[in-house]
Amino acid sequence: MKKRPYILTIAGFDPSNGAGLTADIKTIEALKGYGLAVCTANTIQNDIQFKECIWQDIEVIKNQIEIILDRFAIRFVKIGIVQDWRVANQIIDFLLEKNKTIKIVLDPVLKSSSDFDFHDHLPASKSNIQFDQILDKIYLLTPNYPEIEKLYVDKTVDETVAYISSKTNLFLKGGHRKDTIGKDELFTVTGKHYILHPKAKKIAEKHGSGCILSAAITTQLALGFPLLKACFRGKRYTEKVLSSNTSLLGYHKM
Repeated sequence: MKKRPYILTIAGFDPSNGAGLTADIKTIEALKGYGLAVCTANTIQNDIQFKECIWQDIEVIKNQIEIILDRFAIRFVKIGIVQDWRVANQIIDFLLEKNKTIKIVLDPVLKSSSDFDFHDHLPASKSNIQFDQILDKIYLLTPNYPEIEKLYVDKTVDETVAYISSKTNLFLKGGHRKDTIGKDELFTVTGKHYILHPKAKKIAEKHGSGCILSAAITTQLALGFPLLKACFRGKRYTEKVLSSNTSLLGYHKM
């Protein structure tokens, strides 16, 4: 039997298990990886309502990361909600200090599907500096359209795409597009641009679909697929979850 790769998710806990680290773990396991998790926040929410986010202390996060990396060989890490970009930088720096070859997929979750704002606000100039530093250190960024519009408020979407993809690979999720919904785009740091069209016809909106997609891509990368193929396979898996039922909570299976 082929040994499964270890994949670490660093994300928040959602009691409904539709989003966050438990959704990531379900995705990783369904795709034949072994999921490990570090919690950045405890949330009081369900699939339609978000009441509160209690952030985990950064030293606890780092201690959890350390004991996991000391025990397991991990090549790919997915990061979900974080308190702000300053904390994200501390997490990323610690990961790279422990293993300079580790590849990081960052899903820049700014708001919940129920419109809860996750980030503690830094002044815009300091926030941009912190985020710029992150882009220089990660392998892939996976924003949706509302997120990419907010990452650099002084730039257009096209300008933001060009800027980010000059620093790191960018997978722009199309689930919130106003034109061709479900059309995703991959912009590589080498200057390539790929369009990934949706295949599934009967899908239903799901709580945590962005978490599932970024975790699926990370798992496919850990399984050895190149970036474009990993994005394609991650998208197809996410469509299976979206079409698994008509509720806001999807079923995970291959």
